[in-house]
Amino acid sequence: MAATLWRLLELRPRPPIILLDNGSSDATDEVLSVLAQRHGGIRIIRLTDNLGAAARNLGVLAATTPYVAFSDDDSWWAPDALPMAEAALDRYGGIGLIAARIAVEPRGDIDPTSQAMAESPLSTGDGLPGREVLGFLACGAIVRRAAFIDVGGFSQLLHLGAEEKLFAYDLAARGWRLRYLPDVLAHHQPAARDDADHDHRTSLLLRNDTLISVLRRPAGTALRSVRSLAESAAHDATAARALAGLVVARR
Repeated sequence: MAATLWRLLELRPRPPIILLDNGSSDATDEVLSVLAQRHGGIRIIRLTDNLGAAARNLGVLAATTPYVAFSDDDSWWAPDALPMAEAALDRYGGIGLIAARIAVEPRGDIDPTSQAMAESPLSTGDGLPGREVLGFLACGAIVRRAAFIDVGGFSQLLHLGAEEKLFAYDLAARGWRLRYLPDVLAHHQPAARDDADHDHRTSLLLRNDTLISVLRRPAGTALRSVRSLAESAAHDATAARALAGLVVARR
């Protein structure tokens, strides 16, 4: 987190920074206090509980700028990324979100999601830059604050995992455009995760993908999604945890 914050502080022009301490229990608070005292333009919002992806909502509400760029504790923006995104959002008022090209560090490989967005079949020659998409990675996204507030931000129900999918659906349903702009670059350096953490995140993604189908897709599609998860749960422990989480979430 400290390394990421240093990179954001080096951006020119330097954007105002709102940092959400999402219920940390380590030395995060002390590190943030020191950095905030040394550098202006940093606002820290400390949360007593981990709100997951929905913590970003508080940051957007606290922002006073028309656009908000997200960074996780392991992602940061290339030097010219934010001015480039700002210019596109200024020019095209219908764009609610810009999805950046994400380089996975330390090797700089392009994230597979970015590669998929570059080949999106949704663009229709509408005169807007980039490719039309119906998904993104939050660690490489810049949103129009008005659009974000219009759809209510990230769902608290999902907590973490696939929150971008539901948010993208809601933006599109409200008429906002989502565009992948490959010249806007973000860097992501995820930490290595053990098997238990990987299984936990996989179960969250399975649960949330199914939950999104229940919330936003036609009844037949939702039913098939739930049935598929239930069938997988019969022989897969990760799917079984996802199904149990789905039942709890719908109560």
